[in-house]
Amino acid sequence: MFHISSLLKNSVLTATVCFAAASAMAQSTEKPTDSQIADIAYTAGQIDVTAANLALEKTKTRAVRSFAEEMVRDHEAVNKQVLALLDKLNVKPEDNDSSRSLADAAAEKRQELLKLSGAAFDKAYAQNEVAYHLTVNGALEKTLIPAAQNEELKSLLQTGLKLFTEHQKHAEHLVTELK
Repeated sequence: MFHISSLLKNSVLTATVCFAAASAMAQSTEKPTDSQIADIAYTAGQIDVTAANLALEKTKTRAVRSFAEEMVRDHEAVNKQVLALLDKLNVKPEDNDSSRSLADAAAEKRQELLKLSGAAFDKAYAQNEVAYHLTVNGALEKTLIPAAQNEELKSLLQTGLKLFTEHQKHAEHLVTELK
């Protein structure tokens, strides 16, 4: 059985990256605004698309390729919905510390992944996907959804959480498959 603790032991940088991102989301004593929430959600989706595209470039493993294709398809679809909703509401995404922290941590993780190849890359990518989805899903559940004021945005985030929870389970399964 797959245990999250073994995942974190196997990838210290992943844990650090996720801790930094989660800390940025938790540090603010003020609730994020809807425009900040939208920016965080969009940024998180783009990060996962970028990571998946890297996996598609580097992997030769069918299961990793399939997972990465799913990440691109699903996160691009959700991001299109976020942008369409913002356009409908005439709201601009607002850059914020949480978005920047996520982006900085992702850039750091990307540098680590770029140095890997073959099975080592596949395993590190899959482990990162578990940790990343844990972080993002936790932020959605504990911070972003409760703080969302617009009901359409809240509903989109709730739908995203359901989908991304499935992504997390899929990534956990992929990790066990790659051992």
